[in-house]
Amino acid sequence: MLFVKFSAHIGYSFFIKNIKNQMNTFKTDRTRVRRIPERGHYDKETIYPIIDEALYCHVGINHNCSPVVIPTIHARVKDTLYIHGSAASRLLKSIPGENNICVTITLIDGIVLARSAFHHSLNYRSVVVFGKGDLVEDEREKWDALKAVSDHLVPNRWNDVREPNKKEMEATTVISISLEEASAKIRTGPPGDDDEDYALPVWAGILPTELKKGTLIPDPVLPDSIGIPEYLK
Repeated sequence: MLFVKFSAHIGYSFFIKNIKNQMNTFKTDRTRVRRIPERGHYDKETIYPIIDEALYCHVGINHNCSPVVIPTIHARVKDTLYIHGSAASRLLKSIPGENNICVTITLIDGIVLARSAFHHSLNYRSVVVFGKGDLVEDEREKWDALKAVSDHLVPNRWNDVREPNKKEMEATTVISISLEEASAKIRTGPPGDDDEDYALPVWAGILPTELKKGTLIPDPVLPDSIGIPEYLK
């Protein structure tokens, strides 16, 4: 009897875990990683930190029957990705209603130095998002999205500067993309050389790379009386 109860508990736990995993996955036929599929990830816990760490993304659209990819700053608010640009941009104007937007994000963690030219690679964390772009017309949502973009680049900067005026808001377009189809692909670790190449007298390993903040360069006309804010130190 105890065995029956224990088995039922395990079965129920597995069922609940499986349901949660299905609800927490962005895996679709479009997002499925086909080359080296073991590097693919489809969960928020992996995808969202990559989106949040990257300073910018690339947005791919079909514009006038031609593929176009544009770099832009982004921000994520819960399950929505926001991008923005000039209201005069023809490319941004073509995004709303388009069901074939592709957003890509890549973080480079290192250069993989192999013993052969063929097996050189990169250690990276990347995300691909598919979705539909919607023009953000609600003033409150647009405002919050632009603040999120500012905070994404430099937290607390928005509260320290002049906020956008009506003219500037009208000159800015904000697009939202619901995060429903996405995948991450991650490579880590040393080079994978052919067995016979490990005997070659060639140094092999990883050259780590990272994006670091440098020394602040003040505006030439900045008064000496204005000090560096704490959030920039």
